[in-house]
Amino acid sequence: MDKNTISELAASIRSIPDYPKPGIIFRDITTLLGNPRAFRRAVDELVQPYAGTKIDKIAGMEARGFILGGAVAHQLSSGFVPIRKKGKLPHDTVRIAYSLEYGVDEMEMHRDAVQPGEKVILVDDLIATGGTAVGATKLLRQIGAEVVGACFVIDLPDLGGRRKLEELGVVVHTLVEFSGH
Repeated sequence: MDKNTISELAASIRSIPDYPKPGIIFRDITTLLGNPRAFRRAVDELVQPYAGTKIDKIAGMEARGFILGGAVAHQLSSGFVPIRKKGKLPHDTVRIAYSLEYGVDEMEMHRDAVQPGEKVILVDDLIATGGTAVGATKLLRQIGAEVVGACFVIDLPDLGGRRKLEELGVVVHTLVEFSGH
């Protein structure tokens, strides 16, 4: 991806200081999603490393991962799997606890959403501390999925999430980086 594209995508992301708490800069992709050119470009760039590859499912993490993951799944002709917070899915589920920057939570997916051996890409808007993405990777592997990659619009490298995923053997693809929180 060229520097102009990176700059355009970064400029389409709103930064909100002191949210959700003082000292944090929240990276809001709703402005990117509302910009047709930036949204299309972001999806194209997320898809690019996997073009021509047989990917069975895209797993999107709640909630912005649903938006991006659905678009990526469409482009790759793959199925889509929502990974949700505990208690949101109506059928038989598998669940895992995971660490957040500010505590612990649980996520789940339908037990039959992915078959053993299926190739899956994890999609979300942002990788920060990696707790959610690591939890989702472990959840997918628990039911036999082969997690072939993870892609995010934003990487916050100072928080180390990308490294944690790579230590699990997951290839990580990101579009823009922001320093700090």
